Parts: sequence; C-alpha cells; structure tokens
Amino acid sequence: MTTAETGPDAELVEAIGTAILRAAPQDDPLALVRHAASAESAARDLLQQAVGAARSGGHSWAAIGTELGMSRQAVQQRFGDRSGADAPSAEQRWLGPVTAFDEMAELEIAGRRGWHTIRAGMLRHLMVHTPTQWEHKRVVWTGSLKRYEQDGWVVGCRALPWIYLVRDTGIPAES
Repeated sequence: MTTAETGPDAELVEAIGTAILRAAPQDDPLALVRHAASAESAARDLLQQAVGAARSGGHSWAAIGTELGMSRQAVQQRFGDRSGADAPSAEQRWLGPVTAFDEMAELEIAGRRGWHTIRAGMLRHLMVHTPTQWEHKRVVWTGSLKRYEQDGWVVGCRALPWIYLVRDTGIPAES
C-alpha cells in the first residue's frame, strides 16, 4: 500500500477513484482509461498551480521539495520556469489577485474591455486581449458541457474544481 492509501489523503484518493469509476460506463474499459487519464492531467495541473501559489506565498523551493519528497533542485527543475513561458506577452496579462468570491466580478469588467481567460492559477487568471467583449461563466467540473456549448460557450480553461467558460459577444470592447 502507498502512503496515500493509508495516510491522511486516503479519503481524497478514494473519492477520486470513486468519481472516475462512476464517470466510466462499467462495460467500457477504455472509458475508464480515458477518465483516469483526464484525472491524472487535472491533478498535474492542480499540482503545478499549488506549487506556483506556494512560491508566490514566499515558500522556498526546498520547502516545497520537502512536501513533495523531492530535492530542492529536482522540484525547481520540474516546476520552475526557466524559459519565461509564464510571463505574459504583449497581448496577454495576468488578472489578480482574485478569489472565488470576487473573480467573477473582475472577469466581467475585464471581459467588457476585451479580455478573456485562457488559464487560471491560484488567485489569478491569464487573460488574452481581443477587440470584442467577452462573457465569463464559472461552472463546477462535473461532466458534459453540451448545454453550454449549444449557447455558444467554449472552455477558456480548467482549474479544479471549476471550468471557466467564455463567449465572444461580438460587441466592440470598451476602452
């Protein structure tokens, strides 16, 4: 047994496993593989966001490495951004800090000015600018998005437990 199966995170691991099994039809083993891969990808993204939040909160690479059972150098190589890819371009900017309580109001203001979210992290959103206004919607990540897609919404980004949907209004952006 792994530490996660017996340690303080056992309930979390069990809940994730149960959700994956519930989402996959019992007679479709490939669906189980697909859902498990999706959960793994989401967990990887969440870990990246958590490490970014810890670094933004002033925690050292060594402290983060201790939590992950890795050396300072290993964690910095895995999660550090030596390429500058985390820095927004001229047509992008970070919106934040925002919380679950105020982010939708901030996204509404940004959307009127032509900005829409393409990535969400701990307390911030990476926004892209266009000449038109955007609407934002935050929904719980539970399954099919068909009902939203029928109304013109597309996925701006995923950040557990949320999916941020965006929709171009076609109205010129406010200055």
